[in-house]
Amino acid sequence: MSLKQTALAEGTEAEFMYLYQANAPLSVRTELGITTTRIGGGVALSMREDPTDFWSKALGFGFEEPVTAALVDRILDFYRGEGSTGATLQFAPSVLPSDWDDIRATHQLREGGRIVKLWCPIDDFSPGATGLRVGPVAPGDAQEWASVVTRGFDMPEKGIAEMLAAGVEHPDTRPFAVWDGDRMVAGANLFVHGEVGSLNSGSTLPEYRNRGAQSALLAIRAKEAANAGCRWLVAETGQPATGGVNPSLNNMIRAGLRPLYTRQNWLWRPDAALGSPGTAFPAAP
Repeated sequence: MSLKQTALAEGTEAEFMYLYQANAPLSVRTELGITTTRIGGGVALSMREDPTDFWSKALGFGFEEPVTAALVDRILDFYRGEGSTGATLQFAPSVLPSDWDDIRATHQLREGGRIVKLWCPIDDFSPGATGLRVGPVAPGDAQEWASVVTRGFDMPEKGIAEMLAAGVEHPDTRPFAVWDGDRMVAGANLFVHGEVGSLNSGSTLPEYRNRGAQSALLAIRAKEAANAGCRWLVAETGQPATGGVNPSLNNMIRAGLRPLYTRQNWLWRPDAALGSPGTAFPAAP
């Protein structure tokens, strides 16, 4: 694993997360209390009325400037200023400083879930297939796509689906879906960031799981990424608990993606009263 790979992997994720929230319609930004900013080469995203405990997060740090106590102070000052009820800080393990334990103790940052970051050369990718129809999402179907993605993650649609639908109108995003007849049953997004293609937001309705929908979405996005000139594919998903299984992780590894590193989520609450570690969205591919 090189520092360049890590920087590209973290930077790509930071950019698509920023895109989703910064490009939300004004009415949705107001309803959900969305504010975004850039700090020290990374992004900090605040959603005060987040119904999922997922969207308020800070990531992409440690490459333009080092992770220090002062940088963490600036990040948390942003969340305090926005009246955030909490946030998740995400740093690649290789950028954490030697005094990280002291820094996190000072701010009472607690361990949350862990994220597996995966990466591979695009030519090494070989996903499976499905008998279901798979293809790009037309602009008129963006809202339906966003509805399927949010429902597949068991996430409230109100506000979030509108935000996702607006995000896929950006020229660097490519939404795809799977249909059973005329019914859309799964969706996913490709974010093109230079030579890196990010496979994100993969979600399938519960009754259509284990039928190859995600493999088909991996395949079509990899093909589109190659057509867009990408050399690398990157994705992230939750690390299963000991003895547990994450089907998304297994699907990606079977397709050729390889774990690059595992990243710890660090949870901040203004009163240090922790809630849940957050919904695993859209970490799945």
